[in-house]
Amino acid sequence: MPSETPPARREEEVSPPPEPGAEPAEAIQGSWVPGLHTAEHIYPSQLGRRRRTPRLTKKPEGPAATLTPEQRLLVLDTWKRSGLPASDFGSLVGLSTPTLYQWRRRFETLGPGGLLDRPRGAPGGSKLPELTRRTILMLKESNPDWGCQRISDMLFRGPALPASPSAVARVLKEEGYQLEEAPTRAHQAPEPREFERAKPNQLWQTDLFTFILKRQNRRVYLVAFMDDHSRYLVGYGLHGTQSGALVLEVLRAAVASYQTPEEILSDNGAQYVTWRGKSAFSKELEKLGIHHIVSSPRHPQTLGKIERFWGSLWQECVERAVFLDLFDAQRRIGLFIDHYNFQRPHQGIGGLVPADRYFAAAPEVLRTLNERVAANALELARAGVPRAPFYLTGQAGGRSFSVHAEGERMILTSADGERKEIELVPPGETAPELPKPLCPGIGDTAGEARGAESAPGTSPIDGLLEGPPPAAEGSEKGGEA
Repeated sequence: MPSETPPARREEEVSPPPEPGAEPAEAIQGSWVPGLHTAEHIYPSQLGRRRRTPRLTKKPEGPAATLTPEQRLLVLDTWKRSGLPASDFGSLVGLSTPTLYQWRRRFETLGPGGLLDRPRGAPGGSKLPELTRRTILMLKESNPDWGCQRISDMLFRGPALPASPSAVARVLKEEGYQLEEAPTRAHQAPEPREFERAKPNQLWQTDLFTFILKRQNRRVYLVAFMDDHSRYLVGYGLHGTQSGALVLEVLRAAVASYQTPEEILSDNGAQYVTWRGKSAFSKELEKLGIHHIVSSPRHPQTLGKIERFWGSLWQECVERAVFLDLFDAQRRIGLFIDHYNFQRPHQGIGGLVPADRYFAAAPEVLRTLNERVAANALELARAGVPRAPFYLTGQAGGRSFSVHAEGERMILTSADGERKEIELVPPGETAPELPKPLCPGIGDTAGEARGAESAPGTSPIDGLLEGPPPAAEGSEKGGEA
């Protein structure tokens, strides 16, 4: 019995793994592919595809080196001898067809010089005509301080040769001119202009000054009128408020004591001017026939003479003095003004005292007033009435006490250390008083007894004018005394 030959064994084909999201072949054809018995499904995207394998490649190098004129001539000669078209020959030597045609055209037109390298871009240097260039150089040589803009304007207005400032600068740079940046000099502040009237009573200056009475912690305001020619103080007033009535009272007292001035210079304070209509001060000046001059805002230099007086008053009197009350401050400031007018030399008028200039034409009046001024007016203004040193200690009612002087004050100290200021006046006698100042002054206590002083912030002359009290001007000066 013949033996049966077993069927040949078929090799199983293994397909590559399916791609994600691909559908199997049987899902499309409905059955397996005939003749293939595999353990995996066959996907349509894998049918007839070749597997890609990575390979190493060499990147092309950078642009070819530029050929020299001799090499370009050799390329053209070789191309002519070969008889090949430009495209075939260019692929052999690594040149494009337009480059070969351009080289041949330049060789036929210019000869071997056409194969030389040409500079790229526009030619450098100025493009102005030679006439314009020479005119620019002539203008610069004749006027070294002229700049490019000035030369350009002169060319346009004069010979009508158009040239922009940048074109002028290019021409000058080609001729060797260099730009130098020189540091500018700082502008000096303008020197203050000084003025002074030729005669007394031609111009008065007025201003306000404020300080605090230390013992009462009360602010007071001082107004003054000064003659511009002589620096002579013709009137002053001390008040608890900076009202316009105070300024009017001081003005009237000064005019009554001296001659009416032709002009009065003031700042923009509310006591002197108002933004609506005319102020009471301006109306008063019109009645008296006085011309009112107002300085510029925020410019105290215009009133420099009286401003300087405020500095002298503060440094030489008010800063070191301790006033008892408003009445005492008024008297002692008046004594300082007498010292300023008749005894204190002034550098601005050649070392004279203001009274020498003010009464130059009336020496008899000056001599009479000098006799009335206290010899120690400055000491009285600074320290008040001098008192002899005093100290007392003892017992009263079994309790010890002591009394001593501290400057102008008498201090009573009890056994428990309590201090109290007292007045030591013998029975039937009054305390010594300061002499009355010569300069006419107005204050809260004018015409009243010393004990009848008005309440702080009020005055008998506050009701002379209607309207709210004016605000303080920002340029006022002040301190404590």
